[in-house]
Amino acid sequence: MTQDTISQGKTLAIVSYFTFVGVIIAIIMNLEKKNDFVWFHARQMIGLILLLIFSNVTEKYVNSTLGTAFWVITFACWLFGVISAATGKSKPIPVIGKIFQKWFSNLGQ
Repeated sequence: MTQDTISQGKTLAIVSYFTFVGVIIAIIMNLEKKNDFVWFHARQMIGLILLLIFSNVTEKYVNSTLGTAFWVITFACWLFGVISAATGKSKPIPVIGKIFQKWFSNLGQ
């Protein structure tokens, strides 16, 4: 990825991390531009949304403490993603980021 691609997509990459609506906005606004930096961070956030849903279901139906632990992990991963986007880096979220990139590889193609 070039520095020009990153600088052009940085704002939308950051927007993608702010709620489900932010991901939709980033995806729609990037459909025409097809900026790889934005697609990378949109895929990361979609994965984080799934992780958040999993943590909420776990907290409600399995174990409250375990669900809270998953929620804290999700929040830490979200924070990592926001910082990565703000600094112009395409670093996947530790442990699960590469999985999210693989699962959602069709997004942005």
